[in-house]
Amino acid sequence: MVGFKVEYYWYQIGSGDFLYAFFSTIASNLENRIWGNRFPTIMTQLYQGKIDNASIAKALEELKIIKKELKQFSPDEIVWDLDDPSKQPPWGKNNSSEITDLSNYFITNEGKDFIILLFNALDKAMELNTDLRIKSM
Repeated sequence: MVGFKVEYYWYQIGSGDFLYAFFSTIASNLENRIWGNRFPTIMTQLYQGKIDNASIAKALEELKIIKKELKQFSPDEIVWDLDDPSKQPPWGKNNSSEITDLSNYFITNEGKDFIILLFNALDKAMELNTDLRIKSM
C-alpha cells in the first residue's frame, strides 16, 4: 500500500503497480515515451519519492496540464507498465461507465479520483510549506 504523506496527513493511493501505471500512462501518451521530458517535477521528483516544497507550485502547474491533456485519450489507451506494454490492469478492460477518458481513469482503492487526490496533497503541502512524499505502509 502506497500513499502521499504531507507532514502528518496521509493520502492513500493503493498498490505500487497502480501508481506506476499513472506514471507510465503519462510517459507514453504525453511525453513521447521520454520519461520526465515535459513534466519533470511530477515525473522525476515525485517518481523518485519526493517533491520538495520549493517545487510544489510547479508540480501543480504540471498536474493541471496533465489532467487536461489526458482528457484527449480513451480508457483503452491506458499504459499499465511502460517497460512491458503487454501488461494490463488487474480488471482488464472492464471499466466503470463513469470512466470516460484517461483524466478520470485512475481511481484509488478507496474510490477517490487519483488526480484530485494528488491535487489535494499538493495543496496541503503548499499550505503547510512542506514537502510531499510517497510512502509505503
